[in-house]
Amino acid sequence: MKTSRRPLDGIRVIEIGQLLAGPFAGCMLAYFGAEVIKIEPPEGDPIRGWRVLENGTSHWWRSIGRNKKSITLDLKKSEGQQIARQLIDKADVVIENFRPGVMEGWGLGPDEIKKSNPKLVYARISGYGQTGPYASKPGFASVCEGMSGFRYVNGFADQAPVRPNLSIGDTISGIHAALGIALALLERERNGEGEGQVVDVALYESMFNLMEAVVPEFSGAGVIRQPSGTTVTGIVPTNTYRCKNRKYVVIGGNGDSIFQRLMDVAGHPEMANDPRMANNAGRVIHEAEIDHALATWCLSKDADEILELLDKARVPAGPIYNVEDMFADPHFNARGMFEQVEINGKPLKIPAILPKLSETPGRTDWPGGEVGSHTLDVLEGILNFNAGDIAKLKEQGVI
Repeated sequence: MKTSRRPLDGIRVIEIGQLLAGPFAGCMLAYFGAEVIKIEPPEGDPIRGWRVLENGTSHWWRSIGRNKKSITLDLKKSEGQQIARQLIDKADVVIENFRPGVMEGWGLGPDEIKKSNPKLVYARISGYGQTGPYASKPGFASVCEGMSGFRYVNGFADQAPVRPNLSIGDTISGIHAALGIALALLERERNGEGEGQVVDVALYESMFNLMEAVVPEFSGAGVIRQPSGTTVTGIVPTNTYRCKNRKYVVIGGNGDSIFQRLMDVAGHPEMANDPRMANNAGRVIHEAEIDHALATWCLSKDADEILELLDKARVPAGPIYNVEDMFADPHFNARGMFEQVEINGKPLKIPAILPKLSETPGRTDWPGGEVGSHTLDVLEGILNFNAGDIAKLKEQGVI
């Protein structure tokens, strides 16, 4: 039975990051119950002003800022650094995604914090990690995706490598950070001494972690995997095909029995029963012939008809969706993939955060709020500042 309890209830997180990687990790933790206090500069996180805006604030912020308590601190001022230190000393986790050395320059590095809060889990996200010759280089996701090897295998052999229209390196790194934090918290609870540790996440390494067999294939056989367009090297057939109504479908027919059913329904029983194509190794040799047959078949029918035939034949296949298609799809809706919030009295749908837990699921309590909307609550409720203290901080421009 589902309860209102969540797995990270009672865990306090201080998020001192900007843009995407650190804030996405914080969003995941907040969704699953952590009290996430986001420290923003007085002008706010830049992501508040990115892409599609309404009344000066991005729709993106309402999603990535959900469930977070937003406070403002000027960390370039010693007073701001002191307040951040006080908050970190009362926290279980800190997340930061600055260039290595920035937090140390503010007196907020893990070695310093450990003296007063040895139980702290300190998550650090950067382009290249905290050590090594590239540690101090600025590391944007686009650059790190390239260095990781991910971009090299993405696209077509005769064109420049392709990037998805998403900051995938940042998001994947945020997921790695959230996983690392959960592991460190688990270890802290199991360890009798209850010590925290540093979670060191690098953008290029997070993407490198997705590279499947690329490393052992090169080490063991000297093979450098190349870009393969809409296919996957060494697995046939799995491809994207254009249909008569100009929509695209993805077909994964690479299981031996699946391939037989696929080619039968596509009108090619001779290929379904061809011993040369009975296993994947043989199909790789005849990839061009198989793809031509499937591409021709798909062009002869609308996408819905193709998918209906493949569904009946128990062949894995599906459409290429845009976001409008997702909103209309009954499965997305049945699985609760959209959550509705209100912004100034208007409804807004934001994506659910995964994974799904059967007994203690996450949820959205509130959308990303305005800059500094929780500053007073945090300073008064957690640090016991009085009205005079807060007035002075405002006058100094610290908050």
